[in-house]
Parts: sequence; structure tokens; C-alpha cells
Amino acid sequence: MTALTSPVAKPPRSARTRQRRLSSQAVWSLSLVTLVIAAFIFYNQILPNLADSVAGPVSRWAPITAINECLIYVIMALGLNVVVGYAGLLDLGYVAFWAIGSYVGAYLMSDFIFQLKDGIHIGSSTTVRTLPGIHLSFWAVLAIGAAVCALFGILIGFPTLRLRGDYLAIVTLGFGEIIPQFFTNGDRIGGLNLTNGTRGITPVDPINTGYLSNILGLPRTVGLSPASLPYKFLFFSVLAAICVFVSLRIRGGRLGRSWLAIREDELAANMMGVPLVKAKLSAYAVGAIFGGLGGVAYAEHVGGALADSFKYSNSIFVLIMVVLGGMGNVWGVITGAFVLAWINNTGLQEFGNTFNGWFGTHVEIPSYNFLIFGTLLVLMMLFRREGLLPERRTQQILREPARTEMESVGSDVEAGQASEGDEEPEQSPEPARAAP
Repeated sequence: MTALTSPVAKPPRSARTRQRRLSSQAVWSLSLVTLVIAAFIFYNQILPNLADSVAGPVSRWAPITAINECLIYVIMALGLNVVVGYAGLLDLGYVAFWAIGSYVGAYLMSDFIFQLKDGIHIGSSTTVRTLPGIHLSFWAVLAIGAAVCALFGILIGFPTLRLRGDYLAIVTLGFGEIIPQFFTNGDRIGGLNLTNGTRGITPVDPINTGYLSNILGLPRTVGLSPASLPYKFLFFSVLAAICVFVSLRIRGGRLGRSWLAIREDELAANMMGVPLVKAKLSAYAVGAIFGGLGGVAYAEHVGGALADSFKYSNSIFVLIMVVLGGMGNVWGVITGAFVLAWINNTGLQEFGNTFNGWFGTHVEIPSYNFLIFGTLLVLMMLFRREGLLPERRTQQILREPARTEMESVGSDVEAGQASEGDEEPEQSPEPARAAP
């Protein structure tokens, strides 16, 4: 007798899809962690010991300062991806949260408020213990900046709850113009100097590593010195990793599914019980939190808060990163942000120097950055609308035929069927009868 064995039940399709998604996310996460560790070891240990013939080109084409700035843009793009890519809310004033986060960091990590003679020092480094003003720990300022930006995100979300499309974009555009203008002209408001105008608030305190210096062997302070830049790269990478983790976890949760439902069809999502007010305000708040983190990190990166750094073009630049990378896909947004930020910061300049050296010209290629990015955006919209690494759902939606195309195909089919029904069948001739 042969033993009867029951067939092994296959997991449902949804479970298999979830397992496949988790495995791909694990591969991406491990790859990025490995890349960050390798980059830190290279810039901190290997590059200073290389010959000038090798270290020179690396320092020109991929300086550690440019890599740090790319990470800040990654944080900003992940935040805008929550608003635009997940919830489908077009935001043209995202630079406002960047500015708010930067100035919160500058207020709480500098001697700008010099009226406090004795100063407020909590978790700051010993080098600033005798300075006036407010000097808080960098890690505490990150939390405060995120909270302040979340509050502003909710405030801007309330007036736009009933707006869609172009009207929503206009309101966010106005918000993105008001905040930078306030910081630019805030040095003469009612006889008070609130923002120091175009001079900005500089310098800010270095990062105090605290107990991490004893545990991990890090330097006590991480500032603007060349020796501190690899460690600053490490801290910014941790911030970006936290933003990636939050984005992925929210995307697969109930709130993330509510955002996707609003993005696909707001009316249908409302009829299915999705709380539109709560979901939209949450999208603005989470995106603003990422913007606050990026703003505080940017203030630490450049050594202060400068009003000229927060222009409307920066909002469009971050939006281009999200669109070209792939809206809704975290890994695509990271790729788009890193590549475009590097091109804008270093790539165009070095390519221009190489081009002028070869041909003996004097072309200022970085001055054509908007022309280059605009052309790239047009080409992407023509040939790959979904982005470099698109979300699977977005890719399927953009590749399916448009409604007019489907209607034309359907009308052709109906016309063909009608013409076939109108044609009378040909009658075969009757056979001739034999004469009696």
C-alpha cells in the first residue's frame, strides 16, 4: 500500500506578494547599510592615506560635503514623497518646512538670543558653555524642529482640506513664498530683529556626541572641520535611515493605505469610510516632520540658517527628485534625490571644468542647470512617466490605456458587430426542378 499524502497548501497570493515585498525591501536596506559603512571607512580611513593623484579626483568629483548635502536632500525628498507620492496632495511650498527647521536649529543652537546673558545650556558641548543664548543638544533640537514643523504642517493643512489639484498647489505655493520672505525681512519687524535678515544666524553649535564618544570612540564634537565631516556623514545617514524606516512602515499600515485610497480616488475613499480630514492632516504633519529634520541637519551642515538658501526653486527641485525617482517608491525617491543633488552640487561643475579643459572654452555649465533639469524632466515625461524606479501600482496605472483610447477601441468593436448584423446572409440558389 502506498501512503496517501495530502498536497501542501500554497499560501494565498496576498501573502506571497507581501513576502516578496519584504524580501526586496530587505535587500535594498542591507545594500544601503553596507554602502554607508563602506563610504564611512573610505572617507575616514582610506582617502586621507591615498596619493594625491588618486585622492584629488575623488575629492573633486565626490567630496564628502556633497555627499552630506545629498543625504539632506534624500530626507527632504522622502518627506515630500509622503505628501505627493502617498497621499497625492500636490505641494509646491515644501521649502517652507526646510526653512522652519533650519531656523529652529539656529535659534536653539547659537547665541542669537544674546539677551540671555547666562545662557541656557542643555546637552551642549563644553566649548559653548560660557556663551549667551540658547544652546541645546543637537538631538533635542531635532525633536523640537520636527514638532514645530508638524504643527505648521497641520496649520497649512486645515485651509486646504476641501481643495484639490491646481487650487491646492496655489495655496501651498503661497505658504512656500510667505515663510522664506518672513525670514528674509524679519530683521525689522516692529523694531525687532527676529531673523537677522539676509545675514542669517551663524554660527551654530557643533554636534555634541556625549556618551557616544566613550562607547564608539567618536570625537567629542562634530563641527565644520574636515576631520568631522565623515562623522557628520554617519549622523546624516542615521537620520535618512530613520526616515526610510518610517516611510516603509507607514506605507504598509492602515494610515498608508488610507493615503493611497485618497490618491487614487478621494470620493470613493470617503464613501468607503476613510477619514479624509485625519488622513490629509497626518500626511501634511508627517511630511513636515521630515522637512524639519532635514532643516535642522542643513543648519548643522552649513553652519547656520541663511534666508537665501530657501527659494521657491528648491521646492521645485525636490519635487523633480520625487517625480524622476518614482513617486510612491521609497527606493526610487532616494535614487532620484541622490543623483540630482550630486549633479547640481558637484557633477555639473566638474563636468564643465573637464569640458573647458578639453576644448579650451569658458562655458559656465552650472548656470544652465535649470535648462538641463527641465530638458531631463520633459524627456522623462515623454518616455518614462513613472520615473526611474516606479511603484508597481503607479506603473500599472500609467501604462494602461487612457479612457479615450479604450472608448475608441470599444466603439470600433461595436461598429464592427453592428455592420456584421446588418448584412443579410447570402441565400444559396434553389436547385432547378426536373420537368415532369
